[in-house]
Amino acid sequence: MSDTKKSPRDKIKQGLPRLKDGLPWQAFAIVGDKDDPETWKLPHHTKAIFRAIKGKVGHYKTTDWEHCAAAVAALSPGGFRGKRVEATEQQILDAAKHLLRHYQENGKPVPDTLAALVE
Repeated sequence: MSDTKKSPRDKIKQGLPRLKDGLPWQAFAIVGDKDDPETWKLPHHTKAIFRAIKGKVGHYKTTDWEHCAAAVAALSPGGFRGKRVEATEQQILDAAKHLLRHYQENGKPVPDTLAALVE
């Protein structure tokens, strides 16, 4: 088969949404390229995010709090388990602001480490 012709399976695969660990790009705090799951970092939503994308529930209701706390830690200088996420300072700030909104929308207390990042 030539490079210009795609099999039906390839066409179907191309039309499907890209996922990482079963989640779409909207479930991650850092997304370098929406088409490249390798650039997606800090998952913080449950699979209910698919319902939110379809407008069936508010996205804030799909927050996975265990993963959200780990994401906050990974953004902090001390990192999660001693490792900080590899990202630009702007990506870290944007992700911190994004996660902050989740805490605020859910009426949860903002972790001190997160508050310090967005000051």
